Amino acid sequence: MTSSSLRLIPDAINRFGARVHAVDGHRWNDSTPCTEWTVRDLVNHLVSEHLWVPHLLAGESLEQVGDRYDGDMVGADPARAWDEAAERSLAAWKGADLSGTARFSFGEAPLTMYADQMLVDLTIHEWDLARGCGQPEWLDPAAVDHSLAYARANAERVAGLGIFAAPVPTTSTDPAVQLLSLLGRAV
Repeated sequence: MTSSSLRLIPDAINRFGARVHAVDGHRWNDSTPCTEWTVRDLVNHLVSEHLWVPHLLAGESLEQVGDRYDGDMVGADPARAWDEAAERSLAAWKGADLSGTARFSFGEAPLTMYADQMLVDLTIHEWDLARGCGQPEWLDPAAVDHSLAYARANAERVAGLGIFAAPVPTTSTDPAVQLLSLLGRAV
């Protein structure tokens, strides 16, 4: 599963970036399916997440990184902030050795799990961004399939982290709808 994650992450980063660049200037304060976040807040979250990537893949601890990526990381130009974070993240993923572990806010975990989680995060938030600013909501089928397999296999653990809303029941057979519903999105 992880080799798929590592292979899929660069395209997921690029797709998210394309959506960031497609945000109309007046839509940055629009709401998203992440009820506490505007479009700008959502992009800020992803910028922060991707600024962490090089540090965690290089074996740095949470304490070593500290709070340098807390708060507003996008400033006056969210697209530029995304581009810079994405460039650093892509470089780190391309050279990544995922055989080790890292210490995360939820505890120590394999870097392979981190790769899976980052792909899920990129995929889900790509949809959130699209929905929040009126873009087409299409998601890459390979990223959806991989993310859905991960989400299903880790549903209890993910629910316990409290980072996603409760699952939304669905009868849909569409894998994207199943993924979004499992991670608390009403489609």
